[in-house]
Amino acid sequence: MTTYHGKCYCGQTEWEATLEKEQASHILCHCNVCKALSGSTYTLNQIVPKANFKLTKGGEALKCFTYYGESGKPVHCYYCPNCTAHPYHHQTVLGDDKIILRTGLLDKAHEFPVAAEIFGKEKWGWEKEVAQTFETLPPP
Repeated sequence: MTTYHGKCYCGQTEWEATLEKEQASHILCHCNVCKALSGSTYTLNQIVPKANFKLTKGGEALKCFTYYGESGKPVHCYYCPNCTAHPYHHQTVLGDDKIILRTGLLDKAHEFPVAAEIFGKEKWGWEKEVAQTFETLPPP
């Protein structure tokens, strides 16, 4: 396991994520909510145990935006109130022990390979496939 450090754009919030080797990768999410929240065509994510994520600076100031995912369950999106970067999300459908880490905000994120693409059904037609793509989520 390797510990990676992350921070928001303004530096107000910092965190550490300890990842298994296979978790040091990106899952691209093409869902329309991720597009709206990021202003881009997809987000870079990884599902990690909540115990492997630790806020080290500014965590008490994080704000939360909640929406309801395709499952009908709440998704809590935590973001820096100053620069609005999103360190992580909690999809309640995954249980209390998992979070969705925004891997693009980690140091060395540029070295991570792409492991999969999800919500391919909402992917824009001109985007090229870079990894196995699932219409929604991969099977359990």
